Amino acid sequence: MMRKSVGLLSQYLIGVLFGLGLLVSGMTNPEKILAFLDLGGAWDPSLIFVMGGAVLVGLVALYLAKKRTQSFFGDALQIPTRRDIDRRLVIGSLLFGLGWGIAGFCPGPVLVALGSGHAKALVFVLAMLVGMAACEWFFSGNKRAPALK
Repeated sequence: MMRKSVGLLSQYLIGVLFGLGLLVSGMTNPEKILAFLDLGGAWDPSLIFVMGGAVLVGLVALYLAKKRTQSFFGDALQIPTRRDIDRRLVIGSLLFGLGWGIAGFCPGPVLVALGSGHAKALVFVLAMLVGMAACEWFFSGNKRAPALK
């Protein structure tokens, strides 16, 4: 029971740290994101440093994780091993980029923005949930109804 409580507390604290990082960096501000994506206009390159920092932290974490056989709390590590690029990956990437470019939100920061009271974030989250349900329905071979209830 104690190990589970420590695990939940650490997950909570990591989530709070992640959310604060998104707020401080401006990743929850759709105007800042759209300015970063506007290469032909009033381009704001500041998010390059945010993304570069995230990639660096991710690479270090992956390097350290590959040296381990279990998590800090004794669970099995599940590191992805697939390296192929298939149609689903390409289509998903294009849809992600399209949504990011139109709305200025992506899934992690939009949840922080939703908690901060951004009205546009609510619309984005609802659309994202509908899109996830449609994707589940489409790729399950249309055998069952979407998982929205």
